[in-house]
Amino acid sequence: MVSRVPFYTTIAILILLGISLAVTRHIQLGIPFWPGEQKQAWLIEARVDFVSSNQPVLASLNLPQNPPGFTLINELAASPGYGFAIIENDGHRRGEWSKNLANGQQTLYYKVQLIPDTERSILTDNERPIARTVLWSESESIAAMDILRQAESKASSPESLTRELLRLLRNPEPGQNTALLLTNHSVSSALDKLLNQSGVPTRVSVGLYLEDARRRQGLTPMIEVFTNDRWIVFDPQTGHQGLPDNLLLWQRGGDSLLDVVGGQNSRVSFSMIEQTLPSIELAQSQFAGQGLSWLGVHTLPIEEQSMFKLLFLLPLGAMVVVFMRIIIGLKTSGTFMPILIALAFLQTSLGLGLISFISIVAMGLVIRTWLSRLNLLLVSRIATLVVLVVFLVSLLSLVGYQLGFSTGMTITFFPMIIIAWTIERMSILWEEEGPKQVFVQGGGSLLVAVLAYLVMQLPVLGHLTFNFPELNFVILALIMLMGQYTGYKLSELRRFRAMLEQK
Repeated sequence: MVSRVPFYTTIAILILLGISLAVTRHIQLGIPFWPGEQKQAWLIEARVDFVSSNQPVLASLNLPQNPPGFTLINELAASPGYGFAIIENDGHRRGEWSKNLANGQQTLYYKVQLIPDTERSILTDNERPIARTVLWSESESIAAMDILRQAESKASSPESLTRELLRLLRNPEPGQNTALLLTNHSVSSALDKLLNQSGVPTRVSVGLYLEDARRRQGLTPMIEVFTNDRWIVFDPQTGHQGLPDNLLLWQRGGDSLLDVVGGQNSRVSFSMIEQTLPSIELAQSQFAGQGLSWLGVHTLPIEEQSMFKLLFLLPLGAMVVVFMRIIIGLKTSGTFMPILIALAFLQTSLGLGLISFISIVAMGLVIRTWLSRLNLLLVSRIATLVVLVVFLVSLLSLVGYQLGFSTGMTITFFPMIIIAWTIERMSILWEEEGPKQVFVQGGGSLLVAVLAYLVMQLPVLGHLTFNFPELNFVILALIMLMGQYTGYKLSELRRFRAMLEQK
């Protein structure tokens, strides 16, 4: 008889290792086990890319200066081989990277950590700015005067004047004068000039809309209008007035966002992640040089952190699948296909994800029935299904967009190859065992996917898996324990009830 001691010893080691590492991280770094004990924080990373051709480089990026609605906690630059300094001049801050000689593709990083602060959301200013002088061409000057005449006739304050100008500039069917201005100017630029011509001081700002786990985002131009000793923010693209809670004003007036001397094709993009960190950590450098900080993912670039935030949820989904198949005895189409579907549901919403998945599979089964008449080989048939699934996703995206649903981005999270294989397996199952088994296994797969989604989206579990990734050792131990179960499945108890009653 094979001894079970090594197996249970391994299980005990995994559980003790996971729990002990988590407790040690909690004690050393102060990360609580319950997310309610933390404050919201944003970690934003600006990435500067450019190409240098074997020459000295000086790159300068505008940095946030007391952004309204936020408090800056920590900032650092991560660019090996470059010197870095923060220069403050005339109320503006710029980060400057320098290198004596650089060649090829160059990448510079700047990270800033902020916490929301509602007490700083009012944009006051002690000094009253003066409206700037505006220069137009002769034809533009006439058009601008006519547009201002229309707007001023319906406005009684700088705010109402701005709203009227935005209404004219954002009209889907602009008049001749408006169309002339928009030919050579963006909406934000035209609005800025028109307001200054009317005597209203403004400044062009750029803001970053914050959304968890977003990568390579751009800045949105904003117009700040000065009235009653404070600045009011307007979004020229949407016409929204006021400072949204999730908008970080990265640059407020001043010089250009990015200047690169000694480089070409320069661009800047932003990644961000929402964090829930202890209050004590918000006053310190983020986990730098502290105990077990090297075991966490917080020091990685934001893009990688966003990826790991989802990957660390996969063991939870795997545990749900193992439990439902081994302990409950539920049949599914494929072993771990429900995990991938649950992961897709995390990127979408549950209702929209279910509708999209069922629609794709249903249409795929109809197409698969037609393909069976062509007598294609298996490899060719699967490849054909993959291509057709891509077309089905595109079709649903277009239809959803026309109906006002943002399905285009969400549906693409579904694993195309897995869906193609699912359609193939269900089609064969239909032919061999009938439609009942198709509904049993297909319904089982969706039920397991929904249960896995409900577990994976719990905030406390998301917090624990991301901040204490070592707890996945405990999940691994539980999965291995369930793998040794050879007793009755719960779904079989009804099947063998008569036998048990006879005994």
